[in-house]
Amino acid sequence: MNTESDDRLREEVDKRARRMDRAEHDRGSLLSQSVYMGTIAGLFVLPVVGGAYLGNWLDGLSEGYSVRWTVGMIFLGVVVGGVNVYLFVRERL
Repeated sequence: MNTESDDRLREEVDKRARRMDRAEHDRGSLLSQSVYMGTIAGLFVLPVVGGAYLGNWLDGLSEGYSVRWTVGMIFLGVVVGGVNVYLFVRERL
C-alpha cells in the first residue's frame, strides 16, 4: 500500500514538474508580452475611436445639436472591439 502511494506521489510530482518546465519554456519575453497587450489594446480602441468619428460626422450632417449617432457608434465600437478581443484571445489560447 505504501508503494502504491509513493508511486502516485511520484507521478503527481513529475506531472507538476513537466507543467512548470512547459510554462517556463512558453513564457514570452517582456517585448513579446508588450506586443501582445498592445495588439489587444489596438483591437479594442480602434473600433471605438472609429465609431466616435463616424458618429460625429453623421451628427454633423443633421440640423441642430445632436449626439445620437455619436453615442450609438461609440457603443457599437465597444461591442465590436470586445468581440475582436475575445476572438483574438480565444485564438491564442
